[in-house]
Amino acid sequence: MMQQATIHSHAEQLRLAAQNMLTCPPLRESSTLQGDDRIQLAYAIQQHNIQQQLSQGARIVGRKIGLTSRSVQQQLGVDSPDYGCLFAHMAYADNDEIQIQNLLQPKIEAEIALVLKQDLTHQQHTLADILSATDYAVAALEIVDSRIQNWDISLVDTIADNASCGLFVLGSQPKPLSELDLINCNMQLFENDIPVSHGQGKACLGNPLIAACWLADRMVELGTPLRAGDIVLTGALGPMVPAKAGATYHAIVEGLGQVCIHFTQ
Repeated sequence: MMQQATIHSHAEQLRLAAQNMLTCPPLRESSTLQGDDRIQLAYAIQQHNIQQQLSQGARIVGRKIGLTSRSVQQQLGVDSPDYGCLFAHMAYADNDEIQIQNLLQPKIEAEIALVLKQDLTHQQHTLADILSATDYAVAALEIVDSRIQNWDISLVDTIADNASCGLFVLGSQPKPLSELDLINCNMQLFENDIPVSHGQGKACLGNPLIAACWLADRMVELGTPLRAGDIVLTGALGPMVPAKAGATYHAIVEGLGQVCIHFTQ
């Protein structure tokens, strides 16, 4: 009973922060989120708000993987990624416009997105399973956002806050995986044509397919396997940067072309 009350109160704190466009203090400061089960509780808080959005007509279109950078994992004291939920209303088109005032404290990062053509339902997936189940890959931008004040997040905070998910943009040049070098592909992210971030596919757990494999296993374990048509944001290829009003951002991912978004003032 105590856990349910904790889940509900913290989920409501995050929901109201998003609704009222006012950030909230870090959840980890609560005594009810201490102990060995804090990660389980954080995911339960995330799931509570997912269910609330579903009850209001939202549609799940995939999942995002976070904490795929070894340096960020070390910073938060963890040794595995986390995940969040992608909804249809979070999706923007390549070269679209985003009203920045609808976000709290957005940052932007470039990724490789996979779109599935088969369900992934095994208890333990191989990279071959991911390869055969993927319809195509596209360059993507994730606009991460945090409902936690000043991005002062721990693992508990970001998990509960839907892995700090905001919006996402898919590129317009889908490619089969057979045409790509996902490990060594280069990425450059530009702000108004000025380079602000760069990296390679290997920055994402050594290989974006490893990240996808981890997610597929985790979703089966939870009874919500990845399905045909799902979008998987595999994780950042380079450091994220703050998104600025009036700025245009575009990323070029080797083999996948360009993806672009404009932030209106």
